[in-house]
Amino acid sequence: MTENVLKKIEEKRIKIEKKIISEEEKLVGFAKYEETRFAKWSHALIRKIIGPIVRWLWVGKVEGLHNIPKEGPVIIASNHESYFDFLCFSAISPRKIHYLAAEKFFKSRLWRPLMKMTGQIRVDRDHPDKSKVFSQVLSALEQGRMIGIFPEGTRSRDGKMLKAFTGIAQIALKAKVPIVPVGVKGTYEIMAPHNKFPKLNKKADFNIGEAMHFKEFHDIVHTDKHFRIVTDKVMVTIGDLCGKGYPHVEKIEEDLIMK
Repeated sequence: MTENVLKKIEEKRIKIEKKIISEEEKLVGFAKYEETRFAKWSHALIRKIIGPIVRWLWVGKVEGLHNIPKEGPVIIASNHESYFDFLCFSAISPRKIHYLAAEKFFKSRLWRPLMKMTGQIRVDRDHPDKSKVFSQVLSALEQGRMIGIFPEGTRSRDGKMLKAFTGIAQIALKAKVPIVPVGVKGTYEIMAPHNKFPKLNKKADFNIGEAMHFKEFHDIVHTDKHFRIVTDKVMVTIGDLCGKGYPHVEKIEEDLIMK
């Protein structure tokens, strides 16, 4: 009787593992990321012309730039308060960064040219199948690029940190790449979601933390709990870096999960 129960449990475990592996495999091989020549040329031009203006007008204190790897695949993760999060960070970054940007930017007459010119990656947030964007991101990382992700998925409406989605963990663990956490402070004051125009008398500070590698999660069968643990670790660090704190940590016993 006991042997039959144990056998059924083992069969169920194997079935679950196969399902998880199958889901992870869906992230690969659908769409390759290809940066156009136009984007390569225009990004360099924008960086030289617009970058200094953005830094002069809206960038305050910047700490930890040395924590960004000079080369190789890496994910930049930060809290999201304003459109100026990615505008300002792109202006101070020593490397080109490809952000995951919502579909509305690619539909907007104002933002679409900038998205195309800088080689950002489109995310259709309401589309249930994210396999295309996942594969594009993985492809970009395989090419040694730097990807920018806002784990919260959207801008904060009150300046406080939102609960993050676990997509960043799924990508980082699948690609086995480090995540560099960035705490952003002040962009909400520059231009909050309810503002139509940015303020010229406010500046944003950027605190860039050390790379987080999560090697203990490599080469294992991943579960939703693993993704949540990694995501929470990143968000707690970001909360500390920006001084806001991250209140959405799920109560999970990591030691039990890792066994």
